[in-house]
Amino acid sequence: MTKEELGQKVRARRKVISMPQSQLADYTGLSVVTLSQIERGKANPSFETLNEIFIS
Repeated sequence: MTKEELGQKVRARRKVISMPQSQLADYTGLSVVTLSQIERGKANPSFETLNEIFIS
């Protein structure tokens, strides 16, 4: 899986749980900029961060 594909999955999950980036960023302890970069495939999230996103 590429970073871009992973980012698409993160964005899709965020939409499923109806959470804006700012709220998910607060929940995961990330900045909005970092979360945006993850969703655009520009950053490489840790397993712990992915776990927080997908378990919520």
